[in-house]
Amino acid sequence: MADRSKFRTLVDDLRREIEELPVGSSVPSERALAEESGVSRMTARRALDELTREGRLVREVGRGSFVARPAVNLPLHLTGFTEDMASRGITASSRVLRIAEEPADARTAESLGLTEGSPVVRLDRVRLAVERPMAIERTTLDASVVPGLTDVDFAGRSLYGELEHRYGVLFDAGEQTIRAAIVRPEDAAELGVDEGSAVLEFVRVSGRGGRSIERTVSTYPGDRFELSAQIAPVTAQGSGGRSALRARR
Repeated sequence: MADRSKFRTLVDDLRREIEELPVGSSVPSERALAEESGVSRMTARRALDELTREGRLVREVGRGSFVARPAVNLPLHLTGFTEDMASRGITASSRVLRIAEEPADARTAESLGLTEGSPVVRLDRVRLAVERPMAIERTTLDASVVPGLTDVDFAGRSLYGELEHRYGVLFDAGEQTIRAAIVRPEDAAELGVDEGSAVLEFVRVSGRGGRSIERTVSTYPGDRFELSAQIAPVTAQGSGGRSALRARR
């Protein structure tokens, strides 16, 4: 029981210290931790392992342990990036790459239930959290639902917020597909990753009242995120669960 208490105290103390350190800062070795805190090296090693599993530390063989980048959980539900970040006390912003009205290609038209060539609004953005690039979102919307949307400056505005307040659009249904991909050459620099890096792509089609309005392809760096899920027991009515995209630290 005493060892367990020392272990928990050490983990809690380290967690608080890590929160005050810049990303990439080194933390004491297990030997130094053992000497400083009066625990065994095994207990110190377990504490470092625990914080590594939490994503707070990155351990590199032969070098030591370092403070990892902050993690962000992105739940898979019908809210936008801005709202997800705000719920965590994180300021979200965007760098707009493109916003324009254009004719729908065949894939977009099929997704939104339009005829090919129908007008759609295309909005491409780099999504930022505390000025760090977290994703690239390429959104296409049925232009007949959102007249004048191309006049909006989305550098600091939420798309879903504008859809609700300007057009009364609140999505009530959606379908999302997750796939592995290789980063597009033009996206690598925007995301700060090497060309050829793995990414996760989320393809979402959202709508209301049975009508599809939005198709978004979101690209997340594969080395920064992992998909986790909580799985509920299977019942006679089906199965349940909740999934989330977690940023690797």
